[in-house]
Amino acid sequence: MKRIFEVDPWHVVSHELVPADKRLQESMTSIGNGYMGMRGMFEEHYSGDTLKGIYIGGVWYPDKTRVGWWKNGYPDYFGKVVNAVNFIKVNLTIDGDQVDLAKDNISDFTLDLDMQTGILRRAFTVTKGAKQVRFVIDRFVSGAQKELFDVHYQVHNLGADPVQIGFISQIDADVFNEDANYDEQFWQVLSKSHALSGGSMVAETKPNAFGTPRFTLGMQMMHQTDFEAVAAPETDKAVTNIFRGTLAPDERTTFEKRVVVVTSRDYDDEPALRGALASLSETISQQAYADLRQAHVDVWHQRWQLADVVIDGDAAAQQGIRFNLFQLFSTYYGEDKRLNLGPKGFTGEKYGGATYWDTEAFGVPFYLSLADPQVTENLLEYRYNQLAGAFHNAKQQGLAGALFPMVTFNGIECHNEWEITFEEIHRNGSIAYAIFNYTRYTSDETYLKTKGIDVLTAISRFWADRVHFSQRKQQYMIHGVTGPNEYENNVNNNWYTNLMARWTLKYTLASLQKVSAAKREDLAISDEECAHWQDIVDRMYFPHDDKLGIFIQNDTFLDKDLKPVSSIPANQRPINQHWSWDHILRSPYIKQADVLQGIYYFMDRFTPEQKRANFDFYEPLTVHESSLSPAVHAVLAADLHKEDKAVEMYERTARLDLDNYNNDTVDGLHITSMTGSWLAIVQGFAGMRVHDDTLAFAPFVPKAWQHYQFHVNFRGRLLKVDVDQQGTTVTLVSGDPLAIELNQQRVDLATSVTSQN
Repeated sequence: MKRIFEVDPWHVVSHELVPADKRLQESMTSIGNGYMGMRGMFEEHYSGDTLKGIYIGGVWYPDKTRVGWWKNGYPDYFGKVVNAVNFIKVNLTIDGDQVDLAKDNISDFTLDLDMQTGILRRAFTVTKGAKQVRFVIDRFVSGAQKELFDVHYQVHNLGADPVQIGFISQIDADVFNEDANYDEQFWQVLSKSHALSGGSMVAETKPNAFGTPRFTLGMQMMHQTDFEAVAAPETDKAVTNIFRGTLAPDERTTFEKRVVVVTSRDYDDEPALRGALASLSETISQQAYADLRQAHVDVWHQRWQLADVVIDGDAAAQQGIRFNLFQLFSTYYGEDKRLNLGPKGFTGEKYGGATYWDTEAFGVPFYLSLADPQVTENLLEYRYNQLAGAFHNAKQQGLAGALFPMVTFNGIECHNEWEITFEEIHRNGSIAYAIFNYTRYTSDETYLKTKGIDVLTAISRFWADRVHFSQRKQQYMIHGVTGPNEYENNVNNNWYTNLMARWTLKYTLASLQKVSAAKREDLAISDEECAHWQDIVDRMYFPHDDKLGIFIQNDTFLDKDLKPVSSIPANQRPINQHWSWDHILRSPYIKQADVLQGIYYFMDRFTPEQKRANFDFYEPLTVHESSLSPAVHAVLAADLHKEDKAVEMYERTARLDLDNYNNDTVDGLHITSMTGSWLAIVQGFAGMRVHDDTLAFAPFVPKAWQHYQFHVNFRGRLLKVDVDQQGTTVTLVSGDPLAIELNQQRVDLATSVTSQN
């Protein structure tokens, strides 16, 4: 497998600029701070193939979706992230000649994402005739001041003659979304201000036909340089500042561009936005570059102190887990409960940048262990605050209760594929499971009793209306669905969907016993309704095969031509890039864990024999063409002591993007599935579980590794877990004494006490 970046524990670094890999490099060197982010495209002009993308958290647009085969119940629009105004743009000139790395003679090239500091560095030497100039460019979006973008240049004249250097800095609204219909542009410039050495712009998303919010951006650029500011031309869509100066042979200089970015999401009206922009810009302009940079680096230092996973013996595995942690925290760190994890984060436009069920299924356990519990509660409240949209989605289908969206920005479903939008209803179960997972892990039932119960009741009412009763079998069924395995559509009795429906009803009934009578009255819960839910719980149908000892993925799955993935010619993989959709749907091949997803959720409720039989049957049929798939298989394989398979699946999830496993990283990174590498280590190799209110570990070390170490938060305690070939040490770093289970033995931990298995 070709790697376009070197293997390094803390860096994503390359010393080659390969035009054919440019988009891959851009995806993999994306940076962000939860508030905004961008791909690793160049600030300056580049005439080769590139995907320039800058994205602001929560800023989106309802794009047109209506097609000829429109059905009742389809969403009105397809919501998508908007490529923001290009505020990072800085074109370079040497003696008036524009620098273009696609055409120029360049040498000593370096592209280096320093994950430890959150700084992206580029360095290159440009030779134009007898002129030779070295540029070193550092870029960051501040972790300490969310509204700040900074790019800093060091310039060195390596030639024997003086050379004139030009910086043409812009805020440019003439941008397009690549993933948009009709070649539309989404930004309208409301106003601009222009001074000789700085400028600002206020731009707004264009009107839409759906009554969804319009978003306003305010941007102020400031510059620090010894070069002379010269008059710049005025254009309708850009604010421009030009700086020129001459460097003698071997002379060096610096140039810095700071941009403050504010959005209407945070301010009541345009005057308030403009006032905030002016105030923040004034404050930031007075600070030294070194101080701004250090404040940003300090934030990343604090994050790594808690979140870092140390692996000895496998540099590629070490790089993979750190890359995923870096990109996850660059996308979401929990400060804003209005935001969520987008599958591409700030790294690309595919999937529209919206929220999927990935958050509840894979993000919640990650943030529970590595952040304050309030972060996970914010994720839960994100769904609670969008209950109205979930009621709307169910009503569109003529159903009671709440159907949480498969894809959303505001709670309203905004995906335009029927089999995804209104067949893949299993996501309702993951919304409920996240509440259970949070409550179990923290032991705090406050959210459950006050807000979570509203969500659970609404989801349960949906399930109770969506099932139907089979008179022939005297059981409840769910027809016409798509399970997590999206390579089968419109199936009957998807085992996982039925499991989540029954479990949600059962969990809701148990939770209702914990709430006050006033809350039950507010929810209008009747004894008759509860009795009906219990009847569904008692008589839900589940397809199974006694001979094989497996749960059947859906009613007709075993009727397929069951051949293992190994029978597919290598030149036809990934099948989603080589086969017709008809071919895929008729095949037995599974995109991602389906039955195994259900077993993963409820590991302790299935026997080792059940887990092994289902894993051995379904894994050989799974192509893992969903980025979410390898992590589930890694955890289950570890649980079954299938070490080689667990390591294989870890490597796939940890280096999915770094090694471009599915040949689709050019579109952006798979952010939500990046939690999978952490889950594979902590829940897989270290065997972390919560058994009856007790935190438990059952660790092993992969043969190729010497040691690994990680931290977890659990109920107000911080634990450090060290695992090597000799055994496991668990240290209580902070918090009250705690009893845990280590390899099925009780261990009492007190502050500064370690326990060795």
